[in-house]
Amino acid sequence: MPRSVNHVASRAKRKRILKLTRGYYGARKNVWTVAKNTWEKGLTYAFRDRRAKKRNFRALWIQRINAAARLEGLSYSRLMGALHAKNIEINRKVLADLAMNHPEAFKAIVDKVK
Repeated sequence: MPRSVNHVASRAKRKRILKLTRGYYGARKNVWTVAKNTWEKGLTYAFRDRRAKKRNFRALWIQRINAAARLEGLSYSRLMGALHAKNIEINRKVLADLAMNHPEAFKAIVDKVK
């Protein structure tokens, strides 16, 4: 009995991955094994960096809040401690947005906790 190989499916699988690696540099875009390895590695980076993105944004928000708070004569930690003590529930994302785009609103919050 002759060997049966599903060339249609295997070719489609290769084409799909090579299509996903279009735009990569050198052999990464057209050599099957290199392209497949690069694509798989890219998926692991994507998974990792979706989590790292959250950490990076939190750090950015904290920097912005700290800079704005120091203009008002407070440090970041003292401001956050005062907010928690006064039971003002406002997250860092919103607080950083206020500090950047609405400094008068941020100042009002700082005055409330001073």
